[in-house]
Amino acid sequence: MIISRTPVRVSFCGGGTDVDWFASSEPNGGMVTSLALDRHIHVTVNRRFDDSVRVSYSSMEMVDDFENLEHELVREAMRMTGVTSGVEITTIADIPSRGTGLGSSSAVTVGLLNALHRFAGHDASPEQLADEACRIEIDILGQPIGRQDQYAAAFGGVNSISFGPDGVEVNPVKISPNVVERLSEEFTLVFTGTSRSASEVLSETPEDPADKLTRLRIIRGQADAVRGMLESGDLAGLGSLIGEAWDSKRGISSGISNDELDAMHNHIMAMGASGAKLLGAGGGGFFLVHGGEGLREKLSELGPEHRLIPLGVDREGSVIINER
Repeated sequence: MIISRTPVRVSFCGGGTDVDWFASSEPNGGMVTSLALDRHIHVTVNRRFDDSVRVSYSSMEMVDDFENLEHELVREAMRMTGVTSGVEITTIADIPSRGTGLGSSSAVTVGLLNALHRFAGHDASPEQLADEACRIEIDILGQPIGRQDQYAAAFGGVNSISFGPDGVEVNPVKISPNVVERLSEEFTLVFTGTSRSASEVLSETPEDPADKLTRLRIIRGQADAVRGMLESGDLAGLGSLIGEAWDSKRGISSGISNDELDAMHNHIMAMGASGAKLLGAGGGGFFLVHGGEGLREKLSELGPEHRLIPLGVDREGSVIINER
C-alpha cells in the first residue's frame, strides 16, 4: 500500500494573478505569496486481486475500465501515470475537499499523482507533480483556475510563486521560527459554513473587465509586499494588508461575496480583527483573520458551524508516508 500526504494552502495575497491570461500578458507576470497549511489530503493506492478499479471518496465507484470513472481527477491521474487497472484508490481529507478556498482539489490531484507514480515504481519531483497537476486540471479538464494551488501543495513551506510566459518559479520566503510561531498564534482560519466551486466563481464574467485588470495589478503588487512583511515579522502590517486585498478582490465579481459573507466579515472586524479576507475564489469557504490576543476566543463565539483552524505551516509538501 502506498499513502501520500499533501497539504492544502493559504494564499496571503496575489490570488487571481496566477491565471494564464494575466500571467502571460503582464510585464511582471503574476505572483502569489502563500503558505502550505498543516492540514492534508491523504491518498492511498493498494493493489487489487483482480484488474478492476475501485475508488472511494465522498462516493464509491467500482469499474472494470478506468475510462468509466466519474472522478475526473482520478481518471486523468491514472492515465498520466500509466496505472490504469488492478488498484483501489482512497482519498481522505482533513477538511472538506471542495469549495473551501484552500486549494483542496489541486492537493487531491498532486497527492494522486505522487501515490500513483510511486505505485508504478517512479519518484516524482515537486516540479513534476505540480506541472502534471496543472496539465490535468487546466489543459485536459479545462478548469478556469490558476497554477498557485498545485505548486503550493507539491512544494510545501512558505513561498512567493511567480507565474509568467516562461513558466513558474517557486521562491521560498525566509522566515524565522519565531515568526512561524506567531503566525499560528495571530492568524486564524474561520469556516463560513458554506462552500462554492472555485471554477463556478472564476468562470463568471466581471461587470467591468478594465476594472478587474486594475484590481489584479494591485493584488499582484500586494503579493510582493507580503514577502517583506513575513521576512521582517511585520504581522500586524500583514493583517492590515489582507484586509486591503479583500477590498480589491471583492470588487472583481459579484460571485466573490454576498450579503451573508459581507455581514460575517463585518462581524469579525467588529470583534477586533486587524484584517480579514475570504480565501480562494470566493463565494464561501474560509476567512483568513488576523488579530491580537483574545481574538480567537471571541471568534469561537461565532458557533460550532464556524470551525477555527490556527495557521500552522507544512514544511514538506506532498510526500509518501507509507510504502509496503
